[in-house]
Amino acid sequence: MAVTPSPSVIPHARLNDGHEVPLVGLGTYKLTGPDAVTIIRRAIECGYRHFDTASLYGNEEEVGRAVHDAIAAGDVTREELTITSKLWNDDQPRATEAFQESLRRLNLDYVDLFMVHWPWPQNGTFVAAYEALLEQREAGLIGSVGVANFYEETLDELIAATGVAPAVNQVELHIGFTQPELRDYHARHGILTEAWAPLGRGEVLGSPEVAQIAEAYGATSAQIALAYLVSQGISIIPKTSSEDRLEQSFTVAGIQLDAEALKLLDGIPGGRQSNDPRVFPG
Repeated sequence: MAVTPSPSVIPHARLNDGHEVPLVGLGTYKLTGPDAVTIIRRAIECGYRHFDTASLYGNEEEVGRAVHDAIAAGDVTREELTITSKLWNDDQPRATEAFQESLRRLNLDYVDLFMVHWPWPQNGTFVAAYEALLEQREAGLIGSVGVANFYEETLDELIAATGVAPAVNQVELHIGFTQPELRDYHARHGILTEAWAPLGRGEVLGSPEVAQIAEAYGATSAQIALAYLVSQGISIIPKTSSEDRLEQSFTVAGIQLDAEALKLLDGIPGGRQSNDPRVFPG
């Protein structure tokens, strides 16, 4: 795509708590050290306003430093940004303290979206952790409370216990593994579906169907794979350390796939590529 969209033309989703989130963001898993600061600063220059990290990633300090540097340079305001982080499994019993530690590492006054990273149902602590994060939301330190890798039964348990549906559920989702039943559940409860590994760890890029559509649209296979999700109202957080791919990912909102292309992409087989939350971490 020749022109990089401005932040104003990136579609946003309104969450069930009234906040909004850009549907195109940057995942920061495995981005660490000075390279993380550099790529996040460049992403902000490209127009990204949504950044996803987690305590597990070990880069909350770098994300916070990049945000502060960009604000100081006048590139962006804090209010324009959506910063997400997550509570790791071992920290569920001490969710309040762990959240405060993430906030300090990020060096922010608040986090826009904070998630319980995995349900870990075998440990039986995810409901209490979620409740603790809701308390931090009420204190003004979290904008929206979400979850990641939750499935229907664990979402039912959260909603029954608290009366509050998560704003977002971030799950593995990509061509070949689109989780339609879970997405239907999300739609019924006003939960935004957010895709991690939206490129299927690169596997979907080798699909001849994706390549065929990419050629027809004058795009890359990665752009088609991402546009396929965004066109269905799914939030995406692809990760990259390449400035070229950074810009390519940001243009996907401008690719309007027709019904024939969507049907072809719907039919590509595949499956889960990472841990099943019903059994992980055991």
